[in-house]
Amino acid sequence: MVGRGRCKTGIDVIDSELDGGIPQGSTVLVSGSSGVGKTTLSMQFLINGIELGERGVFFTASESVNKLKKFQSGFDFFDEKKIKSGEISIIDLWSISDRLGLNTERYSLEEANILFEVIRDITKELGAKRLIIDSITSLCYRLQTREQIRDFIFKLGSSLTAINCTTLLTSEVPPMTFQYSQYEIEEFIADGIFFLGDFERKGDLIRTFQIVKMRGTNHSRSKFALSMSSKNGVELAPMLRSNI
Repeated sequence: MVGRGRCKTGIDVIDSELDGGIPQGSTVLVSGSSGVGKTTLSMQFLINGIELGERGVFFTASESVNKLKKFQSGFDFFDEKKIKSGEISIIDLWSISDRLGLNTERYSLEEANILFEVIRDITKELGAKRLIIDSITSLCYRLQTREQIRDFIFKLGSSLTAINCTTLLTSEVPPMTFQYSQYEIEEFIADGIFFLGDFERKGDLIRTFQIVKMRGTNHSRSKFALSMSSKNGVELAPMLRSNI
């Protein structure tokens, strides 16, 4: 399929399944329950972009910057020098929100628009071509209506597509489910969905990865076994159907 340029994730299996990578400027939902590897996959995507000359920005809305860096430092791919050099920026979304006076439990439409503009403007100012929000679920919790959620994600995706910035939004869902988002809106607006699932087999919890959706490219819907190692980060391997 002929289309936009590709944004390589740097994870070989994913890039192969997507005919070379995510279509540039796409917004992709990375869905899964707690602990399946959403944050690690997203950080790996961001850092792999540095090798291709693409700056990245990571907005954390789930944990502090220090806690995030401490956990990710256990992986060989994580290089804090990339942060100190400014090639990657990690930003606490709630710290920004507080400084703007947006410290309410629920955002008004005006407050949501202010936060959207700040995310957009920071991304432009940094010249970032890769962006992460971890998690979009935490952010959407502060939006008052489904219409606000739809409007926020749509405007964010559209504005980042305009500057050719590829975005991953992590989405928390209950374990052992086929649900892709908490509010069941996000998956319809996103261009793509990476689903990190889990199921129990012989007493073990098996983690899986599947590309459920990706606009603008041919892709496989094959399911892969997902594991993580300190050396390689996210590792994907074909699942033997006889063992499922």
